[in-house]
Amino acid sequence: MTERQHRPVKAYRNPSFLNSKDARALRILAEYLEPKSRFEHHSVDDTIVFMGSARTLSREQAEAALRKAENGDGKLEDARMALKMSGYYEAACELAFRLTQWSKALDPQTRRFVVCTGGGPGIMEAANRGAAEARGKNVGLTISIPMEEFDNQYVTRELAFHFHYFFMRKFWFAYLAKAVIVFPGGFGTLDELFELLTLVQTHKMKKPLPIVLFGTEYWRQVIDFDALVRHGVINAQDVELMHRTDSVDDAYDWIVRQLAEHALGQPGAML
Repeated sequence: MTERQHRPVKAYRNPSFLNSKDARALRILAEYLEPKSRFEHHSVDDTIVFMGSARTLSREQAEAALRKAENGDGKLEDARMALKMSGYYEAACELAFRLTQWSKALDPQTRRFVVCTGGGPGIMEAANRGAAEARGKNVGLTISIPMEEFDNQYVTRELAFHFHYFFMRKFWFAYLAKAVIVFPGGFGTLDELFELLTLVQTHKMKKPLPIVLFGTEYWRQVIDFDALVRHGVINAQDVELMHRTDSVDDAYDWIVRQLAEHALGQPGAML
């Protein structure tokens, strides 16, 4: 008897089905189970999440762009602003470096408080870079969007994830987070910040979650939290859900103090 020329394809090996709308639930579940498996394999229980603009340049890049603009190649005003904003890149890099060093010194047998970012350029690259320069593992949660491809070379490769669904990516930001540091950013950063604030405000997130807003001038101009209080749409104590600072030393000291008080004895996710 001759072998059939066309064998039936198993459902879990059928790309036309797996990429169809009927398999959406499987794809969503995969973006939960596959990261969960990898996090467990690499013993990542807790993260310190860095958020901020993908457009922020390093000081070296910004200085080079300014020199080009001064020579007539580019807008001088934009280049000067990019140089000013590059201070946030340097601050994120230093803060991630120091927090990774602190984390590594806690217990060499465990991996606590791993730096986690969206895996992209800008502030995300800076934080991954700081963690990598401290020789610590770090996480990158990238998302598929119709933008130019980028390579954040500082993400630990076995902890580099790529998501299709924004809500699953944001789940993994929140689920393992024990602290969040938010640098100046655009729509994506604001979206992530307000979702976390909503979870904390409504007590849907049970664990303590220290949130730092880094860059007081930026945040004061972009979001008037006091106006929200004056208009009666949030309570005065809701403003205290965030610690605002311009100092790497202050941010480091405050986060370490919060983690030592609330998280050191409680590894793992606690939504």
